[in-house]
Amino acid sequence: MTEPCTGTAQAYYTGSPYATQAEQYGFIVIYPESPYEGGCWDVSSESTLTHNGGGNSNSIANMVTWTIDQYGADASKVFVTGTSSGAMMTNVMAATYPELFAAGIAYAGVPAGCFYSNTNQENGWNSTCAQGQVIATPASWANVARAMYPGYNGTRPKMQIYHGSVDATLYPQNYYETCKQWAGVFGYNYDTPQEVEQDTPEANYATTIWGESLQGILADGIGHQIQIHGEEDMVWFGFEGSQ
Repeated sequence: MTEPCTGTAQAYYTGSPYATQAEQYGFIVIYPESPYEGGCWDVSSESTLTHNGGGNSNSIANMVTWTIDQYGADASKVFVTGTSSGAMMTNVMAATYPELFAAGIAYAGVPAGCFYSNTNQENGWNSTCAQGQVIATPASWANVARAMYPGYNGTRPKMQIYHGSVDATLYPQNYYETCKQWAGVFGYNYDTPQEVEQDTPEANYATTIWGESLQGILADGIGHQIQIHGEEDMVWFGFEGSQ
């Protein structure tokens, strides 16, 4: 579980439902914390956007593999989620270490690679991306994600993308671009989703379903502080007994 900018691992522990749900469903939660002042994750440097390239993504991947080994966890049931900068890192983790995760949920993020800095700046802020001005085709976005782990042909985590329709920090165009990216990765036709469910998972939320591996959830009238839907997350992650 990756925290947002200005946040801490402790704050995400106390402010999200996952610690309680870990007790309920019997899973382990890792709360990594950004090493940078300001609390944002590095989702802009070449190292963090490359499989085994070092950087923050590599550190989180090492935490996951250590935990699996240390506690004998089920490696087929590992999930990643986060909010804001943590959602950006969720998309990056799904692209750089797809073999580690069965599913991901990104709350108010941007596509993997959208913050890339051609100066290889760590922890850089990309206003062009944040303001929704980086627009590409599903195929182009998919190529960006695949390039983070060249030659990988294995399974990839199914993805659920949440965003608010009036997000003024990471503009809502990033919702559409992120959905494009994963639609391209999974081979779905972005322009023809299977269905759109209105007022799901709650009133004024619309869930777009492209297939079993991708859902996008747009919250009408909601800004950057989008609510974590813990019980729905458990359903997406496949825990038995979830409602």
